[in-house]
Amino acid sequence: MANSNYPSFSSEAINQALEAAQRHSRERMPAATTAEMTLDDGTLKLSAQCISVTVQNGQVCLNLPFGLGSHCLPIPSIFPNGTAGQACLDICTKWGIPCGVEVTVSIAGHVIVKKGFGCSC
Repeated sequence: MANSNYPSFSSEAINQALEAAQRHSRERMPAATTAEMTLDDGTLKLSAQCISVTVQNGQVCLNLPFGLGSHCLPIPSIFPNGTAGQACLDICTKWGIPCGVEVTVSIAGHVIVKKGFGCSC
């Protein structure tokens, strides 16, 4: 369940990433040979959006799309409350169908935590 106090990613940005994945899948499937299909498991990860976040109580909390709910990711204590960061959402798809997301939280341009939800890609 989403928490209205947590930042969320734009549904427009998510839809644009999904459209790109679906377009790629439609173009790829008819042209792929059997050998290529054996090597290609259909997974594709697309960047959807990055948003500003703030460390609170040693974590960054976000609302995720696709009914994945709200999640808080741990941030090392060297980053105090109020530290500004960036959370980026990547969408994992299988043949153009979303099956999970990956969230990356960066502070001062350095990745602090990366966590996947749902399928991995």
